[in-house]
Amino acid sequence: MEFLYDFIIEQALIIVPVLLVIGKVLKNTPKMQDWQIPYILLLLGVLFTIGIMGINIQAIVQGVLVSGAAVFANQLYKQYSNKEGDDK
Repeated sequence: MEFLYDFIIEQALIIVPVLLVIGKVLKNTPKMQDWQIPYILLLLGVLFTIGIMGINIQAIVQGVLVSGAAVFANQLYKQYSNKEGDDK
């Protein structure tokens, strides 16, 4: 996770686990389709970083990065979990 420090500012890193939790809640919400979740997390990530940094391009970029990190972390976990059952 060291690479995150190269691109995401320290103040915005707290948003990654927040988005992971929100994503999990959305996943368990009835009538929520899986394809909608990354878009919602992207919107929330941008809004949260704007709340931290104010309205500027850097905040929008940071929002995209934290959203991507949250979705990426979720996919890594899912792929690792599925891999354990694939060993035959």
